[in-house]
Amino acid sequence: MTEESNGAFIRNIAEVPWREFPNHFGGALSKPLVMPENARSRHIDYRISMYQPMAYVARHHHKVQEQVYHVLDGEGLMEIAGKNHVVRKHDVIFLPPGVEHAISNSGLTDLVFLVVTSPVTDDEKPV
Repeated sequence: MTEESNGAFIRNIAEVPWREFPNHFGGALSKPLVMPENARSRHIDYRISMYQPMAYVARHHHKVQEQVYHVLDGEGLMEIAGKNHVVRKHDVIFLPPGVEHAISNSGLTDLVFLVVTSPVTDDEKPV
């Protein structure tokens, strides 16, 4: 990783280990690329996720956070407010605060997608 004194950096994705975050199951893995813990970001949580077939995140919602999902490969189901939608390569999903959602890999290969979340915490008052 190359890091500047001002906090800017260039990091290769291979430097970041895969993690299974809470309420993610069956091989629902993510690489937290930019977040407060590893980048001191204040407004953005940016990660790449790879869900193996049948992997999923439990249904949930965020109080104040907005999220964008960008599907890079594979296909799955995105549940939004109780309705399932097939998602696949090049689909972009926007989730405003308060919308219950879940994503699962219903396909035959890995489901790979980017997730951008802002703000970085789901406290009632954004940073």
